[in-house]
Amino acid sequence: MFGAIRRRFANGGFSSSILRQSLQATRLAPSSASRVSDEILIHARGFEHVREFSCLVSLRGRAISSRPVREAVSNMEHASSKRTWSRPFSSDTGVLLTRLYEFPSFVYYMLPWDLVDAVVPFMGESITDGTLAKFLKNPGDSVEVDEPIAQIETDKVTIDVASPEAGVIKEYIAKEGDTVEPGTKIAVISKSGEGVAHVAPSESISKKAAPEQSASEMKDEKKKPKVEASPVPAKPKAPAPPPPKRSATEPQLPPKERERRVPMTRLRKRVATRLKDSQNTFAMLTTFNEVDMTNLMKLRSDYKDAFAEKHGVKLGLMSGFIKAAVSGLQNQPIINAVIDGDDIIYRDYVDISIAVGTPKGLVVPVIRNADKMNFAEIEKEINTLAKKANDGTISIDEMAGGSFTISNGGVYGSLLSTPIINPPQSAILGMHSIVSRPMVVGGNVVPRPMMYIALTYDHRLIDGREAVFFLRRIKDVVEDPRRLLLDA
Repeated sequence: MFGAIRRRFANGGFSSSILRQSLQATRLAPSSASRVSDEILIHARGFEHVREFSCLVSLRGRAISSRPVREAVSNMEHASSKRTWSRPFSSDTGVLLTRLYEFPSFVYYMLPWDLVDAVVPFMGESITDGTLAKFLKNPGDSVEVDEPIAQIETDKVTIDVASPEAGVIKEYIAKEGDTVEPGTKIAVISKSGEGVAHVAPSESISKKAAPEQSASEMKDEKKKPKVEASPVPAKPKAPAPPPPKRSATEPQLPPKERERRVPMTRLRKRVATRLKDSQNTFAMLTTFNEVDMTNLMKLRSDYKDAFAEKHGVKLGLMSGFIKAAVSGLQNQPIINAVIDGDDIIYRDYVDISIAVGTPKGLVVPVIRNADKMNFAEIEKEINTLAKKANDGTISIDEMAGGSFTISNGGVYGSLLSTPIINPPQSAILGMHSIVSRPMVVGGNVVPRPMMYIALTYDHRLIDGREAVFFLRRIKDVVEDPRRLLLDA
């Protein structure tokens, strides 16, 4: 039987009527089905909707009756609008074969190739999740490739979620405030932009959350006749009990309406955790000194124009203190070391961390190899990192590491403070505001611009002697910058 079918197929003369007659007259037992190949190619011609059509019938060791085959053939004759997947078949006749998979009624559904997903990117080695802070676009807005559409707030930095393709935002999957992980889908982008309406993110999410039966319920309510409710007699209200008398010692608290509760940002929570861990881990001690800023300020005033013209950046006081800190760390290497278990790790490099306050919290970018940089290179790096920190575009790599930290609270007007160590470092230098105070110089009392400086250090590793010598070195270099040239 099947040999005849194959011969007819090879000769190209196989009509649909002959196919039905042959199949109706044939019933396969399971034993005979197991002896033939798993798939039998049946070629049918004469269908009105296609010129040449082929179907693969799967036996899989089961008996095939004539009724399912007749139904399949009948369905194929009337399925002119049904989609199939075609591929060329290697034969001399070059017949185009079409494979029908086992879908109900041989119907294929087209996959939405037009849609792409926007997912949360990799956020760093030590970051496992983040909070979806806000959407930068609304559903229906057009986006370009790699254009930011949302912001993810992590413990350290704010990361943008970029659009993988150019198109139109179809919908948002996640909501603002959700905790997301790398690879989480947050939006669907339509490359063609068809079927997308302009709605706000909150509206699109609320529509998805609404029950699907709301439309049917509204129809049922319209069908029901309205019945006027009879007025119910109002019950007389019981007299309100008198307010309890407050005792004389009970405090008068403000009403809750005058308070606002705002969730902490992930960055703020991370800073709080690190600072508390620092307090619990280190044996912190702070020593102070004061610096006469006359010579450094005069140096800046004399050369600021020439410096800016040559290097394209202003000469500030921060570069002078960084160079002084580098000199102090080289003279007292223990300040640049750190405790690791039962060992002490001495660092032969100087990476200075600069504490920068931003609206979202405190970040600490790092100036790499500060001991090999001059004043101009330090000022340029400070400006670049500070701008990134304020814009929220600073990366994890730019804040990782650091062997010593400088915090300049003087820019906010702080006169004196005790900074907290930035783990896993062992010390931090605090700078403060410059105040003109009367000082004794050469036996005379004269006004001088003075600054208090503070060094907080881990007393488990650093003794008071090294801490005082370190501050003295900073004082000497700042008060007489010529020491940097002479290494004196």
